[in-house]
Order: sequence, then structure tokens, then C-alpha cells
Amino acid sequence: MAMDETHKELNADLIAPLPMKPGTPLREDDKHRRCGSHPIFLFFAPLLGWRRAQVSEQRTRRDWAHQIKQLLEEDFPNARKIKLVCDNLNTHHIASLYATFPAEQAHRLARRLKITYTPRNGSWLNVAEIELSVLARQCLNRRIPKIASLAQQIEQWTIRRNREHSTVSWQFATSDARIKLRHLYPQN
Repeated sequence: MAMDETHKELNADLIAPLPMKPGTPLREDDKHRRCGSHPIFLFFAPLLGWRRAQVSEQRTRRDWAHQIKQLLEEDFPNARKIKLVCDNLNTHHIASLYATFPAEQAHRLARRLKITYTPRNGSWLNVAEIELSVLARQCLNRRIPKIASLAQQIEQWTIRRNREHSTVSWQFATSDARIKLRHLYPQN
């Protein structure tokens, strides 16, 4: 399982765009009104062709902890342990669970989670990064003025991608990693 996050800046048109016609794309004025920015959390199980992308009001330890709780208790309630690959962001730590939930609940969640962090400047090793790129190209590459609209579009994109069981063909083998990432491995 891989996890990453991005954000989407919300923008509204000041002047209505000119509609598309055969042979003519939608034409938007370059002036727009900023309507804030919201984080998007994405969890991706590439071998299953499953993902969950959700927009949030903010990106704090508590928000990450609630996303992890949903992953463990709702998305994969029967999994004994989930191995999660994510970057080493300040919120992506077991401590976030303890800062958010009662100790007993945080411990129960933490026991089911094994986090593997990507190396510094190595978030590209996380396949969730690839799926975020797909999300950006297929869903987020236009002006979206409201968080409700953003959430709805992300939900529809997620349903479609899950229905198609879209996967990632990861071609970076361990032998390649040992050469390209030699500086990260201990020297014997």
C-alpha cells in the first residue's frame, strides 16, 4: 500500500468561459479568483488496482491519523497488518495516531501498520506519486471553484479507476535500486 498527498488550488472564473464548439476548445480568460487550497490524500494498492482519494479541509497530524483509521477500519478491516509506503513528512508518523486518539485505540491502529518511508528526495519511489499524477491529468487539470465540487469529481474519478482496476506497472527492480541508490545503502 502506498500513500501520498497533494493539494489543489481552487479557482473561480471571473468571466464565463466561451463554450466548446467542434474544432474549438473551451476558452477561458486568464483572470480568475482564488478560492483557497485543499489537500488531497491518496492511498493506492497497485496490485489490487484499488485506491482512495479524498479531499480534506487541512493537512494536520489529526487529518492524517483519521485517514489511517479509515484505511485500517473501513477500507481494509480484515487485514492483519498493512505495509504503508509514504514520504517522511512531519505528520506521517505513528505519533500522529497517539496525538489524535485515546492511547488504547492508537495502539490498536499502530499494531496493524508498518510504515516504510521513501528516502529523502525519493518520493518518486512511491507508486502513489504516479497515481497522483494520473489524478492531476485526468481530474484536476481545470478550474474548480468549490471544495464540494472538487470532492465530487475526485470521488467519481476514484470510482471509475477502481472499477477499471487500474494498476501501475512498476519497472524499478531491486538490482536497479542498488545501482541508482547506491549512496543510500550501507557500504560493506
